[in-house]
Parts: sequence; structure tokens; C-alpha cells
Amino acid sequence: IYVLEGSIVMQVKGGKEVTLAPGQTFYEGPTDVHVVGRNASKTQSAKFLVLLVKDKGAPALIPTK
Repeated sequence: IYVLEGSIVMQVKGGKEVTLAPGQTFYEGPTDVHVVGRNASKTQSAKFLVLLVKDKGAPALIPTK
């Protein structure tokens, strides 16, 4: 994740919540479980870029239980 505008809060299972500002990045590895992803502000919008790298034909997301 690369933050373009505003700020976002991200977290993977077992990690701490991280608040990201414009220009900052967040990496989730192939075995990470995404648990938090939200706008840090209730009044200001946020824009970010996500790049997914995966094997051809593999699902982009796998829901967990």
C-alpha cells in the first residue's frame, strides 16, 4: 500500500496498528492475515495505491474464518 492523500490505519494479525501518511508504505506478505484497513479520519478522505503480486490464476483474496 502506498498512501497518496489523507491517512489510513493498517494491521496484520500479530502486528501493531500502523497509521500511514502520504508517501508512506505498508507491506503485507503472502502469509499475513489482514485484520485492519480503514481511513484514519472520519472527516477527510484518503487515497492509496495497492499493488497485488500473485501467481497467474491464483485468487486475489482468500477469506479467513
